[in-house]
Amino acid sequence: MDHSSPLGPWEGRAILLVDLDAFFASVEQLDHPAWRGKPVIVGGDAHRHGVVSTCSYEARAYGVRSAMPASTAARLCPDAIWTPGHFDRYRAVSKQVMDILRDETPLVQQVSIDEAFVDVTPNQLNTEHPVSIACRIQERVAALGVTCSIGVGTTKAVAKIASDQDKPRGITVVYPGTERAFMAPLPIRDLSGIGPAAEAALKARGIKTLGQMAEASTDLLRSVFGVRAIEMRLRAAGADTSEVSLEDEVKSVSHEVTFAEDLTREADILASLFSISSNVGRRLRRKGLKGRTLAVRMRYDDRTTRSVQRQLPAPSDDELSWRALFPAMVRELWSPGMKVRLLGVGVSGFDERAGQLDSLFDTLEEMPEAANRAAGEKNQRLLAATDQLKERFGEGAVRFGSDLSFEGKNTGSSSKNPADYK
Repeated sequence: MDHSSPLGPWEGRAILLVDLDAFFASVEQLDHPAWRGKPVIVGGDAHRHGVVSTCSYEARAYGVRSAMPASTAARLCPDAIWTPGHFDRYRAVSKQVMDILRDETPLVQQVSIDEAFVDVTPNQLNTEHPVSIACRIQERVAALGVTCSIGVGTTKAVAKIASDQDKPRGITVVYPGTERAFMAPLPIRDLSGIGPAAEAALKARGIKTLGQMAEASTDLLRSVFGVRAIEMRLRAAGADTSEVSLEDEVKSVSHEVTFAEDLTREADILASLFSISSNVGRRLRRKGLKGRTLAVRMRYDDRTTRSVQRQLPAPSDDELSWRALFPAMVRELWSPGMKVRLLGVGVSGFDERAGQLDSLFDTLEEMPEAANRAAGEKNQRLLAATDQLKERFGEGAVRFGSDLSFEGKNTGSSSKNPADYK
């Protein structure tokens, strides 16, 4: 947009969605000046398994996209620069950006490492125009060496879609009263919460645009979205009223890794699960969370995926206590001869109340109560000590034997909280 043009009056709520442009790749280009202006791909390996985490705009010009198989990306862009990713560095830059946003207002909802909603609604104490604030945020972020695109609207759904309209380093403003006109012609897939299955179901019913979705009958929408039908119609019309939440409820904590070479031995699968679960346990402790449901996810060489869950006897953030459960879980998902491309571990059920549960863990039940409690306390002391060392000296400061056997086997492609752990 033209920042020099006069700003129209703003009445009512003002929500920004700040989206860092090609964030991981931008940080890599910031840290490697020789890579600037060149196609950079983060995650995966051009010669092995894995998927693209993200890529620079120069790589996108060749058709490379996030979540694309590495082999496809290598074929589209043979001269790309590949890097496995440096997530500690990305988190550090993300924190700098979030600090900028919280310097503008305390009403910040970070939704991912590179996105956040910001409520800048004018009030009696602060009458500054929302677009002026967006421009200042964009300039302050650029001073860090990365860029962002910003959507400005009266709702979170409008701001989110607006942020995608002008990339990189764009600002798209949807003034109060123009939401429906802005949303109506857009394809339904532009609205977050509409995945491939919902998109196909809507199109089968003749709904292709957000305007058509906003006019659709409640019965039609309920057949696709169930109890969320009204909520989704309001969002399609740009009329949702959801607030910028300072503390989003965490429903699950999970981590998964794609391997450079398929795993074919049970010992390697278990060692990998032990290492992956260490990441999950540490993140649970950081968040002060304990969950009752443990899940393992497995993807095979034919790209099919299966998962299995266990109910824990008590809420837990102790990955050492989970290890006795993994062999039986693996045997439900894998048998000799099968090739494993991806593994994931997830924990959920944070708000469940303790109750009478049929324990599936004979190995845990057989331990006398006092010994069980003592083992748990010992694990907590050990994990607290390793957490402190890792916080101070980095992830590689302390490693268990399973971490060493896991080392070098992944592709650098990993993700946190993947969508499907059911």
